[in-house]
Amino acid sequence: MGDIENYVESSRAEAIRSAQARGRYDGVPGMRLVTLVSRGPKPTVYWCDRQGVTGRIALTEATADERMSWYTEGPEGPEPLWLWLNEMGLPFQPHSWNNVFTAANQRCRAVLDPEPERRLDPHRSRAPYATPHSCRHSFALYMLVILHHLMDQRFGLSPEERRDYRLLYGDPWRMVQDLLGHASLETTRERYLAPVADLQLRSLLTTAPPFRDGERPAQGMDEVFARLAREAEGIQDIDAKLQVTPRTTG
Repeated sequence: MGDIENYVESSRAEAIRSAQARGRYDGVPGMRLVTLVSRGPKPTVYWCDRQGVTGRIALTEATADERMSWYTEGPEGPEPLWLWLNEMGLPFQPHSWNNVFTAANQRCRAVLDPEPERRLDPHRSRAPYATPHSCRHSFALYMLVILHHLMDQRFGLSPEERRDYRLLYGDPWRMVQDLLGHASLETTRERYLAPVADLQLRSLLTTAPPFRDGERPAQGMDEVFARLAREAEGIQDIDAKLQVTPRTTG
């Protein structure tokens, strides 16, 4: 959240100021100025277009295209309500993130795999390869392992207590299912977490040391995730990829 706030106050604000100075928002087709967003469990967005036509829509029912047409009246003129903006200050299309990841992958490969022979051998490559979907997968894997670890070790629960805890709060798999927005638990288990389906996570996690007071979970889980990357196909350990053996001089 801190990184997003920094983006809003720096790069995003600069893009909006530049777009306003160049008059880019003056001719935006279909612009709708949002006049009110109601509160409550079912917020409603009220808007008015350039022709004075008004309308409203439930926030949960608005499509991405509709959301990209929403603007607010700022101190220097209209400003997009869409969070992510391109360099021109206009809403960043969702599918454009694929191009962002492609460009980043190419830059990583140019820097980390400069030798032609290493480019031809994926096993020698030090360059990570990421996509929007792999970020989603990494999030799901991280949450699954952490939730299992917290339930089985951090809380020190007995089998009976774990059963009661799951009845009250839910199973880690179902928690991750809710976080990903999957309608079916089987989708969570098979499609997104298939690389770790054969690893017996519970037996793996029992070898991880318990957290000490004041220790952050991510620090204590480094070895667990490194082991997952070694034993499961399709999981990348970025730290391991970036380790470079120093050359000896003689």
